[in-house]
Amino acid sequence: EAWDDAEVVSGLVSVSQPVIQRLGESRSLREALAAWLGAPQADLELMQAYWRRHLFPRQKRAATFQDFWDQAVQDGFAEIEIKQEPVPPFRMGSRRPLNLTPVPAEGSFALVLYEKIGMRDGRHAFNPWLQELPDPVTKAVWDNYVCLAPSTAKELRVEQGQMVRIEAGELALELPALVQPGQHPQVVAVALGYGRKGTDRFAKIGPQWLRSRLTVEPGGTVGKNAFPLARLAGNSLRFHNIVRLTPLQEKQHLALTQTHHTITVPDNLGGQRRHMVRETTLAAYMKDPASGNHFEHEILQLWPNDFEYKGHHWAMAIDLSRCTGCSACVIGCQAENNVPVVGKDEVYRRREMHWIRIDRYYSDDDGDVDVMFQPVMCQHCDHAPCESVCPVLATVHSEEGINQQIYNRCVGTRYCANNCPYKVRRFNWFQYWRGEKKENLVLNPDVTTRSRGVMEKCSLCVQRIQEAKAEAKRLGKPLADGDIKLACEQSCPADAIVFGDMNDPDSRISRLLANPRHYRMLEEMNYRPTVGYLTKVRNREEEEG
Repeated sequence: EAWDDAEVVSGLVSVSQPVIQRLGESRSLREALAAWLGAPQADLELMQAYWRRHLFPRQKRAATFQDFWDQAVQDGFAEIEIKQEPVPPFRMGSRRPLNLTPVPAEGSFALVLYEKIGMRDGRHAFNPWLQELPDPVTKAVWDNYVCLAPSTAKELRVEQGQMVRIEAGELALELPALVQPGQHPQVVAVALGYGRKGTDRFAKIGPQWLRSRLTVEPGGTVGKNAFPLARLAGNSLRFHNIVRLTPLQEKQHLALTQTHHTITVPDNLGGQRRHMVRETTLAAYMKDPASGNHFEHEILQLWPNDFEYKGHHWAMAIDLSRCTGCSACVIGCQAENNVPVVGKDEVYRRREMHWIRIDRYYSDDDGDVDVMFQPVMCQHCDHAPCESVCPVLATVHSEEGINQQIYNRCVGTRYCANNCPYKVRRFNWFQYWRGEKKENLVLNPDVTTRSRGVMEKCSLCVQRIQEAKAEAKRLGKPLADGDIKLACEQSCPADAIVFGDMNDPDSRISRLLANPRHYRMLEEMNYRPTVGYLTKVRNREEEEG
């Protein structure tokens, strides 16, 4: 926590300030640099000195620096004059030719080093939330690996999780193999940002019990450091190289949150395909806005009359065309709702606790692999199958359409999880929160932590709904559309998630529910989920749908 500023937009300098007290005797980067230069100063003093010298002369609103500073802190930003600096013309002759990776010879492969969306170049290696965030494509956590095309894995006789030695000259690195559909047969890929010293702090993260395996060995690292495989070309670092692969006998467990890959049902299995995700092309959509969404089902009704939601009836819509699988909603939900980190071994046992999962589906058309992402959380069904099987009424339905979990009643039968067709309920196999001071500082005080033996799931951020109601009551006005932003909705950079009151005909959610692209998962089962999706539209010329 420190004072800081940023000029993201020219002429507009934003101010950020510490929200809580520092942990122990820590200091900011600015204070550390000042101390190393032999002129130690407090963070606030350093920032004010810079503003007085460089920013105050570029404004005309305030007569004194103190007035200028006070107004900037109050507003959160300050307007200054924009410096007009000449832009030099682009000179093509000064550009050096690209030093591309040569074509790999027979028996060799082109290595591509890439950054994962969570780890980046390793800057987030000490954040357990991001270590346990599933990669949007591979769905792996707590590791890096070498990605191989299915044909390459077959040629090398390598199975998933089998160790492979990667050699580039005298350098060698051993990593487990992960078979990745859609990858070029002559290309292998390895993620950067792993193998950081100090990540053995996660050795005992998650529950410790008789059969548990450590996430990382003491003195070890999470994953392997792949930076040495990069090559220096002139004055620039190239994140690609030519390597040789040697399969090894050893195997390593890969913790994957999704092990099914395709939405295609093989002919020999029979059965009916469930249209969990739906897609169409732009050409087909322009002719028929409901293309890709023509699935009529006979609805069987057990209840004589539907319950009338007289007040609010909350609903959510997710646009699959906007969703990129970035998983920001997963982390936003985890931070908001005190979702614990369980460690690599528990994820391997299918005991991850994320309230939102990003399902990734492949579809193959003559070797051209397409991918689709679908965020899935509790669907808050109006005819919820989980509610009717709970023997202690720990799962109930609110008057506003929220499927609620009453933690104090739950005795952990897990009947609800067994009867949920969307598999979005999470069971606390252990007491994950241990009462450590630093862990408690991360918790959201508006959301209770759950104990061992209790089922949990998405609550539609009921605490935010109640907060918005209280604020509207204080102001003496009704709730307006957009007053409530759920954690996942607020975190989504693509605005793919929309939440609102479907009883309000003028709300944005009501317009999306009336959109011809809107559908619900397993709607033929008549669960009546209030979470729906919009068909994905691919920008292609062929008229398929």
